[in-house]
Amino acid sequence: MTTRHKAIAAISTTVFFWGVSFISTKIALSFFPPIFLAALRFGLAVIFLFFISRKYAKDEKISKEDVVLLAGAGLTGVTAYFFFENHGISLIPASEASIITAAIPILILIAERVEEGILSIRRKGSKDEGEKNRKSYLIYKIVIPGAGALTSLTGVALVAGVSLTLTGSLKGYIFMLGACFSWLCYCFLTRPLFKRHSRICIVFWQSFFGFLGFLPLALFEAHGKLPVQLFQQIPPFHVWGNILFLGICCSALGYWFFAQGLQALGAGTASLFLNFVPVISVLGGFFILGERLRPLQMLGAVLVLGGVYLAMSVPNIQKHIQNRS
Repeated sequence: MTTRHKAIAAISTTVFFWGVSFISTKIALSFFPPIFLAALRFGLAVIFLFFISRKYAKDEKISKEDVVLLAGAGLTGVTAYFFFENHGISLIPASEASIITAAIPILILIAERVEEGILSIRRKGSKDEGEKNRKSYLIYKIVIPGAGALTSLTGVALVAGVSLTLTGSLKGYIFMLGACFSWLCYCFLTRPLFKRHSRICIVFWQSFFGFLGFLPLALFEAHGKLPVQLFQQIPPFHVWGNILFLGICCSALGYWFFAQGLQALGAGTASLFLNFVPVISVLGGFFILGERLRPLQMLGAVLVLGGVYLAMSVPNIQKHIQNRS
């Protein structure tokens, strides 16, 4: 199995975990407030990742420069992302929230192209070579990936059953945009760390800083009521089982596997896989909760799959055209 195939398998597992996580989160939220639950799941993730990192990355040293990147990625991709998303979902319909987060790959695509454009200004070459590079850049870096992202975005809209009217609070949409830009920052802050550290080391420290970021927010949210709540109604065994799933599978393993996809596939393609999350959630509702699966939702799932496949096929298309020319 190639590195690319391993990355696809890893990020597909992450998508499955994060798709099912909506059901586990809904169960756990009946006993815990949102931010406290996020702190609890990432606290479990940090403990789990600590023992794994002691085995596979115990000799890795973290420089001051990398501490800034790790803390920034943890606070944006963990603390800020879940803060914005949890509050956004509480103010607007979940379907509309999912379509906003599905725009993340497009934001990353734009950011990557801007970055590459700035770097290309510094490069020099002949006029013919420059024209050839511009055409290749337009096709393989903008047109095909953009078409894949838009196709996948359309698929998410169909899966979520989004209407053309906005029915939620303006504040909720602002929160969801905050979640999108938080994830964008997370991807770009994580990318340079792969040159110097293992994935398990990166994810452990990101989760640690993300967990620290949740603590003051969780204490502020609880207002001293949480201990009383726990003593009055102790969560049953199945609730703790869902919390373990959220902490170990969705937080620890989910971010670890996503980092593998981020390293091998790039930020744009890796984030495009996140559009499968609402697809998995809908399928989970169908098989686990007995919810109805409409034809448009099935069509949307096909479009999400087609969009991701189109974006991932860029290297193969480019190689095939170059071989024919």
